[in-house]
Amino acid sequence: MSKLKSVISLVIILIFFSGCQTVKDKTDAIIEKENEKLSKYISKPASVLQMDLGKPDEDFKNAKGNFEFIYNTKKYGILCERRFEINSENIVIGFVSNGCF
Repeated sequence: MSKLKSVISLVIILIFFSGCQTVKDKTDAIIEKENEKLSKYISKPASVLQMDLGKPDEDFKNAKGNFEFIYNTKKYGILCERRFEINSENIVIGFVSNGCF
């Protein structure tokens, strides 16, 4: 009886860990797709970014002297924030995406 409980426990643990890997794989794929989508704006003028995404919800000069455009959306009640860094020549030089899927 003790061996049966051990085997059942082991099977449950294996199922749990394989489920976690599936979630991680799906999350990684979503993040990769998001990064691929936003990477197309790198080295492009900020006007191209604004034509596609519209006027940013926030914009300000950061400590480096570059502008940051922030776009906020909500999906399923989860806040998605996309930040783009624009240099003095008005070219997109970087981005960060948080909570977007």
